[in-house]
Amino acid sequence: MIAKRMPLSINTYQQKKQSLFSSKILMPMIIDFHTHAFPDSVAAKAIPALEQVGNIKAHTSGTVTSLLGSMDRAGIDRSVICSIATRPEQFDAILEWSQKIQSERLIPLPSIHPADPDCVQKVHTVYQKGFKGIKMHPYYQEFFIGEERLKPLYQALSETGLLLVIHCGFDIGFPRSRCADPAQILRLHQDFSELRLISTHFGGWDIWDEVEEMLIGQDIYMEISFALQYLSREQVQRMLHNHPTEYLLFGSDSPWVDQTEYLARLYDLKLNANLLTAITGENALTLL
Repeated sequence: MIAKRMPLSINTYQQKKQSLFSSKILMPMIIDFHTHAFPDSVAAKAIPALEQVGNIKAHTSGTVTSLLGSMDRAGIDRSVICSIATRPEQFDAILEWSQKIQSERLIPLPSIHPADPDCVQKVHTVYQKGFKGIKMHPYYQEFFIGEERLKPLYQALSETGLLLVIHCGFDIGFPRSRCADPAQILRLHQDFSELRLISTHFGGWDIWDEVEEMLIGQDIYMEISFALQYLSREQVQRMLHNHPTEYLLFGSDSPWVDQTEYLARLYDLKLNANLLTAITGENALTLL
């Protein structure tokens, strides 16, 4: 049974943050490893459509400006923007937009569609342009993580050292398919040990019992976006404490989660200072 918890207010978050500072705990740079934004003209259409598909309300307008405003309110220093190419021909437009918006505060990840016949060359293009990695999404891009056809892509990512941020678990806007389950994530990690793999949504959205069984304790990066509000406090604490500290990352999935409120949930867990600072920024800095 998944226990839903009431959201925390901005005032509660500010109080907890102030408490941390007053306790002389030095907070590192805060980095959100999982956000979304779109070109302004695209956001105006994409956000309402995605809200309807997922039966969920966005907390920003989906623009870069609104993301920066959310970051300012939450005290977040940097955000990783995860784009998704739903068709192979979207690669160039996403790459160009990503180049345009990248800054000290915004770290965009372009996207490569697995059906692109030139996907391996596109990996090298992303690398040559100086990006940190790519984002892939099995539901929106219609693939299973363990497909044989993806091995050249994974190999190219491994050789270049680019990050692969990949959606894991089910997706709120799609019928349930095991295209991104923990077993496939584990096999990918075992088959491509040099791949800098970032598993999203605490290793697998709404398959967290399997995540605990198969992935917790492995040297696999996990960001914790869009998960804390669905899990019990006890399970969250257990998973965080049983996973290697250096492989945990803060993520929100903004605009589908309010960054301020999500940080408040993390602080509300009362983690020890070393674990908290590792999650909120230190580990991300080693990757970025």
